[in-house]
Amino acid sequence: MSTLFIADLHLQANRPALTQAFLNYLETRAQEADTLYILGDLFEHWVGDDGMGPFEQQIADALQRYAGQQRNVYFMHGNRDFLVGSTFAQKAHLTLLDDPTVITLGNERILLMHGDSMCTQDQAYMQFRAQVRSPAWQQQVLAMPLEQRIALASQLRAQSGEANSTKSADIMDVVEDDVIAQMNAADTRVLIQGHTHRPNEHRVELGEGRIGRRLVLGDWREDEQAMWEAVYADGQLTLQRFTW
Repeated sequence: MSTLFIADLHLQANRPALTQAFLNYLETRAQEADTLYILGDLFEHWVGDDGMGPFEQQIADALQRYAGQQRNVYFMHGNRDFLVGSTFAQKAHLTLLDDPTVITLGNERILLMHGDSMCTQDQAYMQFRAQVRSPAWQQQVLAMPLEQRIALASQLRAQSGEANSTKSADIMDVVEDDVIAQMNAADTRVLIQGHTHRPNEHRVELGEGRIGRRLVLGDWREDEQAMWEAVYADGQLTLQRFTW
């Protein structure tokens, strides 16, 4: 059996083709695995577990069926779905992970991150991230009426899109020094992340002659009908692109 890693699906009700691709993935390709890690931004937005409608319940039900086949499913918050809580986790039969988290596969320690915390050149985003990841801010927002939270989420997405349109591409990527610091602090030579939508495998010079690997998961794209995953099987970890 294999272990799978995915991120940045950005599922939402008005993207039915992408939703169906994910549902098909769980029923076909992912059937070969016994563990699935979702490293953030499974959803395009999340306003609280009490805001779950038929679409969100559909995803929870699919994950519950998948996990119910003697599989482990883990979820790490992204910058879009950081309000996913314990109610959804229980419905979907998944385990919430801290960001970062270290796991061991074979004899290899592997660092898992969403990735946005390493985009430290983007100071405006880092300030925003600190705000929305604050327990006090989240508690305040979740106390708002649902309609108000939906309006706030729409406003934040619009502001993010407008801000990103004027930023250079480099500013929105991770900073190499932060990658090295995170990997050394975790005592690992392998990092798997999402967030940047720049799928690739990078060589990381960790110091003292140690070389690491950084695998960046790609986002799932409707225009290219493309999916990305990292697969650990038979002692090998690979980044794979496939289409639906």
